[in-house]
Amino acid sequence: MASMNGQNASELFQGEVLLYTQIFGNLRPLCLKWAVELGIADIIHSHGKPITLPELVSALVQVPPTKASFVKRLMRFLAHNGIFAIHEESQHDDDEQKHEAYALTPASKLLVKGTNHCLTPLVLWYTDPIRMNKYHHLGNWICSEVPTLYETAYGKSIWEFLDKNTQTMSEFNEAMASDAQLLSLALKDCSSVFEGLDSIVDVGGGNGTTAKTICEAFPKLKCVVYDLPKVVANLTGTDSVSYVAGDMFVSIPQADAVLLKWILHDWSDEDCIKILKKCKDSISSKGKRGKVIIIEVVINEKQEGEDVTEGKLSMDITMLTLCGKERNKREWEELSVAAGFKHFKLTHLYGLKSLIELYP
Repeated sequence: MASMNGQNASELFQGEVLLYTQIFGNLRPLCLKWAVELGIADIIHSHGKPITLPELVSALVQVPPTKASFVKRLMRFLAHNGIFAIHEESQHDDDEQKHEAYALTPASKLLVKGTNHCLTPLVLWYTDPIRMNKYHHLGNWICSEVPTLYETAYGKSIWEFLDKNTQTMSEFNEAMASDAQLLSLALKDCSSVFEGLDSIVDVGGGNGTTAKTICEAFPKLKCVVYDLPKVVANLTGTDSVSYVAGDMFVSIPQADAVLLKWILHDWSDEDCIKILKKCKDSISSKGKRGKVIIIEVVINEKQEGEDVTEGKLSMDITMLTLCGKERNKREWEELSVAAGFKHFKLTHLYGLKSLIELYP
């Protein structure tokens, strides 16, 4: 193929494809948000089998028939990205003509409301315009001394933003709780992690979804959900789960183990060391060998598939805007040593998450 200014034209066109893919990459979460807002996954699930375009448009009562072709194009795009699947099938036994029908995939099964693995609150949290628009300020932020992207975009940190917006705080906790529901699937394969424990503190445990899941799997275990006063003020405990208000930078209630799920990635290395030291004080004060259990992303881009690496690195950029980070194994080990822990154990847990056990 001809060259252009000394450049191989074929390579340039390959580069063009990559750039276009990146330019239009924001359409993936926005089209996903469209599907969630219209309840597409719920409609297909209720239908009980793959649904044709006319059936889907008929079920979408708020969509005029004149927009049917637009629905088809949106579904084609979402199917290309693995959110839905497109099947060809006959509508009737004697019908030789094949019709396209939309089916759920493992991804869209996570969008069905009323299940114990519904991630729609997480999708709506991350695709909210407030969360997405801040990335337009990346250039200004990275060239300034302002600590976080939120402060550049909105004049306050994410924590100040949440503290001053009750509805936003509620949406955040609901999003985190939806992700925590998947934990029950992983616990079946890591029961040894909780064996021998009588008590555990779930630091930053929100509304207690993770704590309840753990206590259901291990009925003898007592769990304290430890979070800010605003978060736990109106929550009611049970025999197994109680709620305590406090600040993890000041102190953490005593227990056999401390759980940190999706907490440390929000903070800098210096802050993580402070938190881990408080955790160490908590488990050491009971006079027996306790441990800290961390559930987080562990980056390993050289040994993981492209989709997994893409997900983890995307999360790292999200955390970067908060002054937090996703870490690789070496970085997690360095944090544990700096906080005074002597033993480190890493286990792949589920999806993008891993489980780390720290022993003093």
